[in-house]
Amino acid sequence: MKEKVYIGVAWPYANGSLHLGHMAGCYLPADIFARYNRMKGKDVLMVSGSDEHGTPITISAENEKTTPRAIVDRYNAEHNEDLKHFGISFDLFTRTTTENHEKVVQDVFLTLYEKGYIYKKNVDAFYCNNCNHFLPDRYIEGTCPHCGNEKARGDQCDECGKILDPLELLDVKCKICGSTPEVKTSDHLFLALSKFEQKLFDWMEDKKHWKSSVLKFTQNWLKNGLEDRAITRDMKWGIKVPVEGFEGKRIYVWFDAVTGYLSASKEWSQNVGNPNKWEEWWKNKQAKHYYFLAKDNIPFHSLIWPSMLMGYDDSLNLPYDIPANEYLCLKGEQFSKSRGLGIFVSNVLEKFDADAVRYYLSINMPENKDSNWLWDDFVAKNNDELVGTYGNFIHRVATFTQKNFGEIPEQGTLDDLDNQAIKKIEEISEEVSDALEKCRFKQGLRAVMSLAQFGNFYFDQKQPWALIKSDKDKCGTVLHICLKLANALAVFMAPYLPFSSDKIWSALGHKNSVHLASWDDALSDLIVGHPLEKPKPIFKKLLLGDFVIEADPFSKLDLRVAKVIDAKDHSQADKLYMLQVDLGALGKRVLVASMKPYYTKEEITGKNIVIVVNLKPATIRGVKSNGMLLAASDGSGVVSLLSPEDASPGSEIFIEGIPREPVDVLEFDDFKQVALIVNEKQEVTYQGKTLQSEKGKIISDKEVKKGAKIS
Repeated sequence: MKEKVYIGVAWPYANGSLHLGHMAGCYLPADIFARYNRMKGKDVLMVSGSDEHGTPITISAENEKTTPRAIVDRYNAEHNEDLKHFGISFDLFTRTTTENHEKVVQDVFLTLYEKGYIYKKNVDAFYCNNCNHFLPDRYIEGTCPHCGNEKARGDQCDECGKILDPLELLDVKCKICGSTPEVKTSDHLFLALSKFEQKLFDWMEDKKHWKSSVLKFTQNWLKNGLEDRAITRDMKWGIKVPVEGFEGKRIYVWFDAVTGYLSASKEWSQNVGNPNKWEEWWKNKQAKHYYFLAKDNIPFHSLIWPSMLMGYDDSLNLPYDIPANEYLCLKGEQFSKSRGLGIFVSNVLEKFDADAVRYYLSINMPENKDSNWLWDDFVAKNNDELVGTYGNFIHRVATFTQKNFGEIPEQGTLDDLDNQAIKKIEEISEEVSDALEKCRFKQGLRAVMSLAQFGNFYFDQKQPWALIKSDKDKCGTVLHICLKLANALAVFMAPYLPFSSDKIWSALGHKNSVHLASWDDALSDLIVGHPLEKPKPIFKKLLLGDFVIEADPFSKLDLRVAKVIDAKDHSQADKLYMLQVDLGALGKRVLVASMKPYYTKEEITGKNIVIVVNLKPATIRGVKSNGMLLAASDGSGVVSLLSPEDASPGSEIFIEGIPREPVDVLEFDDFKQVALIVNEKQEVTYQGKTLQSEKGKIISDKEVKKGAKIS
């Protein structure tokens, strides 16, 4: 029987687009690992899906004034397309709203309940009197007691990574209405994680092969003692709790999502017509389970999911390895859908070949520490390495051979350097294989690139342009060896660069895809006499000017929420106010604004407004104005301030899908390139997308006509 490898990949929330942080964090490394293991002859099952329950979905639905179902349908379809075009080779990418998933989740839940691993507990929970319901943890926000982050969620602080109990938060606010909730009691069901501590300690004994960061993180959690964890939520969107008396609650999304690894395996089995085939990966003790995720998901996969499996069915396989990655950052900040900070997959693939992006993410992968996406570095590595080293070798060999032989020439007698080239392929095969077996993807790619470098060295040393004139047969042997190197490179690069590898493989006369080839085919004999077509370069050189994604005028703006704390008449102008505004952590500043004809001082004082904080300061009638407030005008005499409602002073205004990369000083001419208008719902939009703050969409304070312009 073939060796079985199971690959579970973290499930992305279906409330926003996939960005390159997702790719670098888990999807690309998982795909590289899956493609490699398939070529090694192993039986791979790789699954994931859209995480479609929980409060992030309902918050997105409320912000867009639509239903959770509409949100998840849209993003599941988008995720599928993005993953396909990026070359992520799932055996199944499903979703948590299927009947199959609900059935499996409820079965796991009920089994744990019946075994006493889930129990009822009366707990204190936040209740919003303004919204008239209990608040799930992601509907509250406050200050983290561990690191002081003022925007920590009720379940976790993204800043320090601590898992939180909502009651630990300080200065708690309801994310829906901004009011301060009160604490009331509510019955909930809890997973008894504390009962699994010793089993987890025993299981962890042989995990020395784990990344040091994952191992240390998990061991520290265990040493501090596991606390039982709430498993139900007060909400209506999600999987129903199969326990009497809890009909109005839903299963907590973290329990729901990790169970997807099992439910997706069963769904795949049903799809291939063998309902029990999943057991070959889950009940075969020789099978190895790998879980790919970003570091914020470590405890759910290294402690909570294993505990659930131990309690549910101890015949099921536990994780063999959890090669969690760190974060990919943009200018030092973590990619974030909620803050519009990131480079989104659909956008980047409109401009660049997937393999070029895959190469940079692979060679720059945040395996052991956070890494940065830098556009100039992307250009340099694409041009110097992908094009200049790898692409250059393939193209010069293919071009010279096609021009002078028209086909793959025969191999004649080999000399020492020829034999060294053959041996180099064997050595690199072992080196890359060893790295990929250990999930060291950057190391593996560097080894492949060293073979391309050797190929250029070999070509230059042999000087086929001279040999073709003096000894055509020997020249044919040299080019045959070069094409053997290209053949090997197509195999070794296939996990990393699936699209270009297939093109090279096909050009060498192979009928099937390189992804159906064996790893050992890197040393296979070439098809002598196979006609070669005139080659085209497989990679494109890039220029910094190509980056329309980075150059969107909106990305240069630093829009913030400000609270007007004082308004005074300008002594030298009838229509101007001098406004003192509070920008939270950014401090206070004075703006000069022509709002006097439209708002009294009493009306404008205390309001939250939107300002451009990085606009070049201007002196207006003798008073320096440090920024510009934004207002809408429809030409009918109505002027309306933009309202972020109750968002915190200093919080960022963003548009999902556009990287937020403000310049230090924004010229007014640059601001004028950004055409902001009001739609029929009184929402402020740019190119059809709505401006948002932490609290939701930016709206017009007064009713203005559709198409009203912002200035």
